[in-house]
Amino acid sequence: MMPSAEDRNKIEDNSNRSILKGISIFGGVQIFQILINLVRGKFVAMILGPQGMGLSSLLYTSATTIQTFSSLGINFALVREIAAKKNDSSLPTIYAIANKLIYVTAVLGALFCFSFSHYLSNITFGSPEYTIYFMFLSIMVFFSIAGAGKLSILQGLHEVKRLSRSSIVGGLTGLFVGVPLYYLFGENGIVPAMIVLSISMFVFYNYSLTKACKIERIKISWKQHNTLIKKIIILGLILMGGTLVGNFVTYLINLFVRTYGSIDNVGLYQAANSITNQYVGLVFTSLSLDYFPRLTQNVNDNDFVRDIANRQIIILSYVITPLIIGLILTAPLLIQILLSEEFKSILELMRWMGFGILFRAFSFPMGYITYAKDNRKVYFWTEIILSNTINLLCSCIAYYYFNLIGLGITVVITGILSILIGLYVNHKLYGFSLEKGTMISSVIALSLCLSAFLLSFIDGILSYLSMTVLMLMSATVSFLRLKKMIK
Repeated sequence: MMPSAEDRNKIEDNSNRSILKGISIFGGVQIFQILINLVRGKFVAMILGPQGMGLSSLLYTSATTIQTFSSLGINFALVREIAAKKNDSSLPTIYAIANKLIYVTAVLGALFCFSFSHYLSNITFGSPEYTIYFMFLSIMVFFSIAGAGKLSILQGLHEVKRLSRSSIVGGLTGLFVGVPLYYLFGENGIVPAMIVLSISMFVFYNYSLTKACKIERIKISWKQHNTLIKKIIILGLILMGGTLVGNFVTYLINLFVRTYGSIDNVGLYQAANSITNQYVGLVFTSLSLDYFPRLTQNVNDNDFVRDIANRQIIILSYVITPLIIGLILTAPLLIQILLSEEFKSILELMRWMGFGILFRAFSFPMGYITYAKDNRKVYFWTEIILSNTINLLCSCIAYYYFNLIGLGITVVITGILSILIGLYVNHKLYGFSLEKGTMISSVIALSLCLSAFLLSFIDGILSYLSMTVLMLMSATVSFLRLKKMIK
């Protein structure tokens, strides 16, 4: 049921405040989780040394890979279904199905990890020595999948504060219980620490969901609700397939760089990619956690979708512009702090990537529209197949002719193409268009970022002073504009 004109006005009045509130809360949680991971990593390095850190990394990546496959992407699909039915009489049914699917996939993941523990040890470490580790790791897999599912329901219900509190408390519990296990048991404490973290996150997500969700508990029949269950599973598989295709394309790009360049170039590319993605990744993650559930709630109203997406682009342009200029300005310092002198050659690559992030930000809100509207075929062919194919072809061609800098140029080219594709597809299917205010804010953001990017090619103190002035000016303009939007 689409909202009335009066309801839409109320939604629009609260939209800007809601978006910024979501960014601030989820952004703060993301920063906090990054800090927790850094502290945990520091203790692992100090207590267990390089070997223990390597063991921890291999076990963690193995468990998360199993988790990704076993969950069937259902946690992503549940966000859409819960958000779409939030104010609908069918919500209790969706909620009951969601819980069933969460625990079924969690059990399947745990059974797979336990049953194939011997083979997983051989594949990961080249020997059966760590079979017992993988057997116990099945507990972590179960609670990780179940916890991710509970988080998805909270996200779909748009329980921002409860979700944030659960993430913080669960993360802290895992940290303060896990670190003593490293200290007391050394490498033998790695898996117990991972289990404790997964259980603590699950407990707090489940507790928050119990408090937030006053939904009537009903029994469901797999046969009776077969159509809906299939729909959720298929959507989840499509989303999981998108992740797998993206990872495979990254692998092919790395393989191309190694074949036509060197292993060193692969390392340099990954280092630059890692820093730029982590630098602004928390903004995109925060926005996706808040934006997508709101978009889905009234997704059948094309006017509402257009308004929300335009507001998202405007706010994102104000938030991301100072960060991009800051990345271009401080790239040499980031390389020195986070890497070493051997990585100085990625400076120009990082700046190209930083500039390209702006175009990713503009296309970001449009990419969610077809998914929110459950147009699976269009989403599959545009966001998964077409975008990844363009990325692969552009990366290979640009690297072949321009070396590492070509991979930075690719980020800019693919970002621009994503905007054009997003505008064309969403306009053709849903009448979507960019509003005047969106165009103005986008041009301002582009002008400031382009100026900083061009200044970075000039050597000398004057260049850095000019970029600093641009960053401060951008931050000031963004702050004043966002403050005005809230009022």
